[in-house]
Amino acid sequence: MGSISHVITTNPTLPHLPFTRSTALRFSCFNPRFLRLPPTGVAGKVGVFAEVSSPSRTTSAIDFSDPDWKTKFQQDWEARFRLPHLTDIFPDAPPIPSTFCLKMRTSIDRDFPGHYSSDEDWHGYINNNDRVLLKTIYYSSPTSAGAECLDPDCTWVEQWVHRAGPREKIYYKPEEVKAAIITCGGLCPGLNDVIRQIVITLEIYGVKNIVGIPFGYRGFSDKELTEVPLSRRVVQNIHLSGGSLLGVSRGGPAVSDIVDSLEERGINMLFVLGGNGTHAGANAIHLECCKRRLKVSVIGVPKTIDNDILLMDKTFGFDTAVEEAQRAINSAYIEAHSAYHGIGVVKLMGRSSGFIAMQASLSSGQVDICLIPEVPFNFHGPRGVLSHLKFLLETKGSAVVCVAEGAGQNLLQKTNATDASGNVVFGDIGVYIQQETKKYFKEIGIHADVKYIDPTYMIRAIRANASDGILCTVLGQNAVHGAFAGYSGITVGLCNTHYAYFPIPEVISHPRLVDPNSRMWHRCLTSTGQPDFI
Repeated sequence: MGSISHVITTNPTLPHLPFTRSTALRFSCFNPRFLRLPPTGVAGKVGVFAEVSSPSRTTSAIDFSDPDWKTKFQQDWEARFRLPHLTDIFPDAPPIPSTFCLKMRTSIDRDFPGHYSSDEDWHGYINNNDRVLLKTIYYSSPTSAGAECLDPDCTWVEQWVHRAGPREKIYYKPEEVKAAIITCGGLCPGLNDVIRQIVITLEIYGVKNIVGIPFGYRGFSDKELTEVPLSRRVVQNIHLSGGSLLGVSRGGPAVSDIVDSLEERGINMLFVLGGNGTHAGANAIHLECCKRRLKVSVIGVPKTIDNDILLMDKTFGFDTAVEEAQRAINSAYIEAHSAYHGIGVVKLMGRSSGFIAMQASLSSGQVDICLIPEVPFNFHGPRGVLSHLKFLLETKGSAVVCVAEGAGQNLLQKTNATDASGNVVFGDIGVYIQQETKKYFKEIGIHADVKYIDPTYMIRAIRANASDGILCTVLGQNAVHGAFAGYSGITVGLCNTHYAYFPIPEVISHPRLVDPNSRMWHRCLTSTGQPDFI
């Protein structure tokens, strides 16, 4: 088996079947189709953090002439979004009363570990049948802005996902738990906030053995890296700083080696903080644990500053990035506005998704041109970006351009290089815009003072703002609740302002993208006043 960098699996297409326990088990750990760990849709991308390249599930397989298509779709949906559970492997695993009750200040009786009492009068638990509605807008026509329709008539079909939170029954005794936390990929505001809250919540349940694995998946194989003991005392103030207490890295050893390490260390709860690729690795670890019939819960917490995880309102670090980007945009505006024919260029993060650039442009009110990967553009020519920059200098004397790092890659020379995660190394679109803009105005004999700002690493390294701090806190808590409830191979996220659990494969099939026909992109265009550059 290759390294974890090669494990990116895509969702197999599920048939239309009535949803029963036997059907559900076909889509759980027991199904060999879900135990295939070699890549099936990588298309040349080998990093565990690389974007999954297969297309998402489409509606092309639905027979809309079937009068029961809606019922079959919902049955299929229920099967797809069923959460893998320890009872799939251990049907006789006994649930015990939860040790999480905020009416008690100690999780278990100190004098008699293993004695659990249930507070039936506390109504703070989530029922396993609670659901969150994934889509809340009824589109009356496929031509409505941002419409997401299953059929040509835009039939309303309810799509429910599992509500996150503490359950009344749990499947782990806290004194038998050894929990581990890892942070993978690049830095992101909020990592320490999530680590802190996972540790605090574990301790409320009664867990005493909590460790951090240093430097992501690498920490499972590098003998020089030792576990970091974690407790409330250790993590109490780490959220006041950026970065990660545990360190980050990309890539890692083979999945089998990671699971070997889990067995050797006695870890039975693993919390994985990372993006699409990291979650692909977490799902592979979960499946390998299922294959070996290990009682291990693997829980993901989506970490991507680009906000490109499917089905979720937002991911932690995104709000902080948008807020901090304002400083760079404002600096670019001041430089441009203070110079004769000044042009400020700001490059922000966003490999495949332009959410940061779009929302930073919208919130700043100082951007004249916003360029994102999802919307193609011409840079030269009568309808290109340069032509509009000339118009802006003639009419208002200055201009500010905000560009996502993944935008306009077709304009740059391909390198075919990849990073440690298998992601293609992009050319610097910001430098390209700066150089081509200078060249263009020099050739036409117009003075232009072009300044370029790239705040990427300054943004990644700061602490989370208040909004992200709250999001990280709740995500960390719900990750622990999911593990104690016996789930594995899941991730937790914000869905229509509510917190929900998702099977990992459903959120990593491809990156979430800005819809060029969405109201938010239309709002951005209204703010910038830019034309189409095609």
